[in-house]
Amino acid sequence: MEKLTQAQQELYDWLVEYIREHRYSPSIRQMMQAMKLKSPAPIQSRLEHLRNKGYIDWHEGKARTIRILHPPKNGVPVLGSIAAGGLIEPFTDAVDTVDLTNMTLPPKTYALRVNGDSMIEDLIADGDLVFLRPVSEPDLLKNGTIVAARVEGHGTTLKRFYRSGDRITLQPANRKYTPIEVPATDVDVQGSLVAVWRDYN
Repeated sequence: MEKLTQAQQELYDWLVEYIREHRYSPSIRQMMQAMKLKSPAPIQSRLEHLRNKGYIDWHEGKARTIRILHPPKNGVPVLGSIAAGGLIEPFTDAVDTVDLTNMTLPPKTYALRVNGDSMIEDLIADGDLVFLRPVSEPDLLKNGTIVAARVEGHGTTLKRFYRSGDRITLQPANRKYTPIEVPATDVDVQGSLVAVWRDYN
């Protein structure tokens, strides 16, 4: 299909997510609000381009009938591995996807494969996939939350998060391992745990 402009892609991505979540298409006014536009004309123009390029279609003269013609592949991106033991290098690009069509997960959920046994007492084992959502406000995280955290100068690890003043403790769930205690400025929380998936095959 013909490539979309940035503005068209932004609207298309929003439509895909809205229709996936609500099971019906939004109104022009909702699209205007989402795209922060004060006039319907740019929305109508983008919709026409999306239709002409084969991304969407609708029934003429009927409201809320937009449908996605080629839905993006369902799946959660697997961004690599995360240490449940020591620390490993931060994750970057997706290396795989997991199809979870029948599982409801928050937007922008991603997955990491667990490497190690430091979270075994929380029933997170070596080889499991952990599903995480981005953390927009790490200062509001509750103590005890299981997080993926990057520690300055080291790498990324899966641990329980505890803050006390300007210090962060990343607590393992295995008595063989010692907690990681560092200044809060050295920790970048990259995701909080949503779910764990284990393949027995």
